[in-house]
Amino acid sequence: QGQEKLSCNPKKENGTYVVLCELGNPMKAGARIIVDMELSVSGLEDMGDAITFHLQLRSKNSPSPSHGSVTVTVPVEAEAEMELRGNSLPATMVLPTSWHGAQGSRRLEDHGIRVEHVYELHNKGPGTVSGVTLSLAVPHLLGERVLLYLLELGTEGGTNCSQHPALNPAQV
Repeated sequence: QGQEKLSCNPKKENGTYVVLCELGNPMKAGARIIVDMELSVSGLEDMGDAITFHLQLRSKNSPSPSHGSVTVTVPVEAEAEMELRGNSLPATMVLPTSWHGAQGSRRLEDHGIRVEHVYELHNKGPGTVSGVTLSLAVPHLLGERVLLYLLELGTEGGTNCSQHPALNPAQV
């Protein structure tokens, strides 16, 4: 007939979290009740791709030992917003049109001005992430000419990186 708020009490039984809700007492025989419940569950990072709820209706007055039960499986989807920040040091670089790299030289300054590119990948949440793959393509050739001489590649924070095969080819 009308809507009522349920009085629910969470508790832990044998390693399982249980929420016990009192529907009311006494009820008339044959009464039909529809219950909408909203549950907020935290700490699902290691739960896999679904969480299962076992719902059971028990009557304290019923002489019958059988109680209606249902199992509901809800998919778990992690939500996290990733942000990529990048910076180049120096921010701009201009080479004179007459400049040419010294062929065969093993000195860094003979290959141009050093430019350092730094990229930071940030998780803005709300969830945690793992197994993230960042693919970064660096244009190092312009036709047959070297545009950027890739000297080294470094990472921080437990990041794994697969290196480009053309990294420091002249071993300068």
